[in-house]
Amino acid sequence: MDIDAELKQIEQRICTLTSEQFEMPACQNLHSSCKDTMETVVNQALTSSKGGKRLRALLSLLSYDAANSTISSNKSSSENSKENFNRASMIDLACAIEVFQTAALIHDDIIDESSLRRGIPSAYCAFSKVYNNLRIGTGLGIMLGDLLAAESFNIAGNCAKNLKNTQELLLTFSDTQRSVCVGQVLDISIEMMDLDNTELLAQSSLNVFKWKTASYTTISPIKLGFLSAGLDPKLANDLAYSIGEPLGIAFQLADDLLDVVSDPKHTGKPVGGDIREGKRATLLADALQNSNEKDKAYLKKAYTKKHRSSGDVKRIIDIFYKSGAIEKSKKRIKDLWEQSQQALQNSELSEEAKNIMQSIIERFIPEQWRI
Repeated sequence: MDIDAELKQIEQRICTLTSEQFEMPACQNLHSSCKDTMETVVNQALTSSKGGKRLRALLSLLSYDAANSTISSNKSSSENSKENFNRASMIDLACAIEVFQTAALIHDDIIDESSLRRGIPSAYCAFSKVYNNLRIGTGLGIMLGDLLAAESFNIAGNCAKNLKNTQELLLTFSDTQRSVCVGQVLDISIEMMDLDNTELLAQSSLNVFKWKTASYTTISPIKLGFLSAGLDPKLANDLAYSIGEPLGIAFQLADDLLDVVSDPKHTGKPVGGDIREGKRATLLADALQNSNEKDKAYLKKAYTKKHRSSGDVKRIIDIFYKSGAIEKSKKRIKDLWEQSQQALQNSELSEEAKNIMQSIIERFIPEQWRI
């Protein structure tokens, strides 16, 4: 399979689907001032939808291929023709996941007050600049996120009727959106948590990763792909969780780690962006648990004030290294990766299907943290 060709097709299809969703009657025949605003929103929708690795779409699409490989290796020519039609619908479903991802990121940037996304101004900042008004920019950002979330469900509904397990597909898609919202609430609640209970902080952070990240990054894409191919719903659910949950948590741990050890040219975000935002995750919990009293006091003070300077970011990263939090995070990632691998290898999928799955899940975790 040519992954690059798949990526190109997904990227083009996302652009087409997003444009089509804004061709609704409500967006036509508007007063000139309203029309200009709507055009700005549509253009930002297309801008915000560009870029990204499209890992969720690829995972869902290849999970579909893997399930098809397991279900049957011999199809008649007429069945193959129908399968090609179904795969086109599966591509749209995979794109729907990415559209929802964009919606979630737009809202996430507003909550975190992040000015950049994928190396360019985040949606609400772009709107704020156009209208020279933060309140209007934030309001339009919220509505764009809502529009894209609704759009993602429209896309899913249109293509699900051409796929197997239609009802389960739509329930899974809606449950995924709810899980992400629950995860976001939990994420916000951690900002108010007492930093003295480091074990609770670490456990709560991992729970957020399960609800907010793994739910729509790995679990749902795998489950949607398996269901769409016709895999038994219970088996699809069990495999999606056993393979996807540890993979998704490891993915978020790796993303947090990349925030402090990687070049911003590669991540599209400044080094220590999560630290500047005051994000309380496992790195902080592990550092608090293993630091000396002086560093522990500094971390608590830094994370309870409103803003952290560049000097704060540098010192906090140094403490993360010195306390062993960086190495502990790497170990967590490796352990979760191995758990996901074991679930895949012990699954009822065919050997060909396992190879298909392996080819995509390896893209979620940097190689140096898998071995």
